[in-house]
Amino acid sequence: MLVLKVVAEGLITSFRRPHFMQGIQPTFRMPPPATIYGHICSAIGDVVPPDGLAFAYHFTAQAAFHDIEHTHLVAGSSGKLPGTSHPKVLEGNINPFKRELLFQPRLVLYLNRPEWIDSFRSPRYAVTLGRSQDLFTYISAQNIKLHQSERAYFEHTLLPYTMAVQLGRGIVELLPRYLNYEHKRTPTFARYLLLDHRVHSDEFWQIDAQATSYWVDPTTPLEKNLEREHEAHLGLVFHTFIGAENESLVLS
Repeated sequence: MLVLKVVAEGLITSFRRPHFMQGIQPTFRMPPPATIYGHICSAIGDVVPPDGLAFAYHFTAQAAFHDIEHTHLVAGSSGKLPGTSHPKVLEGNINPFKRELLFQPRLVLYLNRPEWIDSFRSPRYAVTLGRSQDLFTYISAQNIKLHQSERAYFEHTLLPYTMAVQLGRGIVELLPRYLNYEHKRTPTFARYLLLDHRVHSDEFWQIDAQATSYWVDPTTPLEKNLEREHEAHLGLVFHTFIGAENESLVLS
């Protein structure tokens, strides 16, 4: 399987939880699929069709911390100052709030679009991940061939919600999956399993007796387990932005 592998790094980032409005802005621990889709469109320079587009990633950050930000709530006014042509001065309030930030984030993104390599080597717009001020730098962009293997390890990644019953660990999150720009940016949400540590496929609870193989990146560090007498590379699970996968939900 030929894929595009992109490595990007930044200083800070934050993935806003959309249902927190005031007082505090916690962050998702990993970028939601909708954020990944916007990131791809920014590099390409246009809104790309989501049909058939699939991604996998490995995401880490060195730490999480809080900073104080401010929102400026301005009260509207009309008319001009008496005896002048100057408009009336707007009045408002400055409201401080806590925002959670991730320090030194690193994203390794895999796309089933190897033909887009030039766009990621020379992106159309400034490279960001999360907010518009969270600038990133592409460290590398290359096409690689994934291999199939009976063994793999998974870590710091996004997995399908259905894998929660196989792992018995991780964090289940409801994440923004896709924003439909043809319908006033209507969001679609889906449930995912966030895995923030390493799990080997030998630890999975097997639901059936069928043989399972995984896509692995042969360029990643090789894990050697002498006790179990096996070797494994980083495993990848690809996700899509539209379709019936991951039990998509449309919320008001």
